[in-house]
Formats: sequence, C-alpha cells, structure tokens
Amino acid sequence: MNLSRPARVTLRIAAGLGFAVIYVPLLLVLVNSLNPDRSSGWPPPGLTFDWWVAAWHSSGARDALWTSVRAGLGATAIALVLGTLIAFACQRYKFFGREAISFVVVLPIALPGIVTGVALNTAFRTVLEPLGVGLGMFTVVVGHATFCIVVVFNNVIARLRRMPGSYEEAAMDLGAHTFRTFLDITFPLVRSALVAGGLLAFALSFDEIVVTTFTAGPGVQTLPVWIFSNMARPQQAPVVNVVAAVLVLLSVIPIYLAQRLSSDTASGSRI
Repeated sequence: MNLSRPARVTLRIAAGLGFAVIYVPLLLVLVNSLNPDRSSGWPPPGLTFDWWVAAWHSSGARDALWTSVRAGLGATAIALVLGTLIAFACQRYKFFGREAISFVVVLPIALPGIVTGVALNTAFRTVLEPLGVGLGMFTVVVGHATFCIVVVFNNVIARLRRMPGSYEEAAMDLGAHTFRTFLDITFPLVRSALVAGGLLAFALSFDEIVVTTFTAGPGVQTLPVWIFSNMARPQQAPVVNVVAAVLVLLSVIPIYLAQRLSSDTASGSRI
C-alpha cells in the first residue's frame, strides 16, 4: 500500500510519540539509578555506581530476586507441559468442546490481574487451607502458571497449524513408532516455539505483581513486590531505582530471544 507523504510523516510522528511514552520513563529509571542524590532530582548532579553496589549488597533484594527466579522457573515448567499438551489436543484431534477449551485456556491472559488474584486467593483458602497447605511459593507458582500457559499454548498451536502432517506420516510409513516419530520429527519442528513460549512465560512470571500479591504468603516476596513495598521509603529510593533498572534489563533478554525465535519459526522449519 502506497501512502502519501503527509500520511507517512503523521505515522512516524505517532510512532515516535508512542515509543517515547513507553521508553522515556524506563530511561529515566536507568538514569536515576546512577543519580548520586537520594531525592532523584532532575537533572542529576552527576553519575555514580554507589547505589548499584548498595543494591548488590542488599540481602532483601537478592532474596527477592531468587524468589522471582524460582517462581518463574516453576511456572514456566508447568506452562510448558500443560500448554503443549493442550495445544496438541486442540490442534491434532477433533472432539466435543474443543473450541470451548481453547477459549478457556486463553481467557486468563485477558482477565484483569486483580480478578485473577482474588479468584485464586479465594480458591486456595477454600481448597488448600483445610488440607494444611497455606499461601506460599507453591500458590505463587500455580497462580503464575494460570497465565503462563496461555503464551506457551499460543506459540505451540500456531506452530502446529503451520506444520504439515506429511513429515510424521512419512516417518511412520518408514516404520517409526509414535515416540520415535515425536522425538525425530515433531519435537525438532516445535522446539523453537517451545523455547519462545517458555521465555515469554518466564518473563511474564518474573514481572508479575498483582497476582503475586494475592497468592503469596507472609514470607514470600518476589522482586516486583519488593520494589513496590520499598518505594515509599525515602532511604531506599536509590536502591529501588537500581533494582527496577535491573528488572527492566532482565526482562528485555527473554523477550528479545523469544521474538527472534518466533521470527525463525514463522519463516518455517528446515529438516
């Protein structure tokens, strides 16, 4: 489609404003993490890495980081297993309620986080507490897995829709059994989609705060929750800026890798 010059200029300005709204605040967080002034005044009087050293020695920040990593890995593992199985079932087989299952799987990502958090909190207190299982790391992982499954499901089912079944049929015609066909043909074809979905799931879990607030017990504090709880403390403001900057940088890595893998997947697999 050919656009007129005024239309192209307008679109570029609109895109620039959109990127500015998204990325300028993130850039300010990074600059403030190097600000020697505790009040985060602007412009900063200079640059220093003292707050980065202080954040590195903050036991609370380190513990919260490790909690976020564990929760993200647990939620990603559950999402990879369940999301992949559901994607294969919905794509490869026809059964009553298939479309309804696809809708139910995708629904959690569209619901407001506070609705999901309240629902999970009520369910955990109703079902798990009578069994002696209180809110803690387990409930956080399960809560994160509810929306992490969606990204794995979407990546895998999109790959399966583009993958011809002739490869697997040819392998079976040559005498390969079901598991050998899966290992030699199916898994290599969907591997990049699985990795991309897993990276996106981990990034979503790592950044989550609303659902975590409703599903975490008193002793469980992820990195986003630690940032939120320390924002109101003036003495902690510089360290919070550093941790927030680290959180942004850590979130960029899996999202970038997932985007590259998704691009490779979209261009087709090579055998």
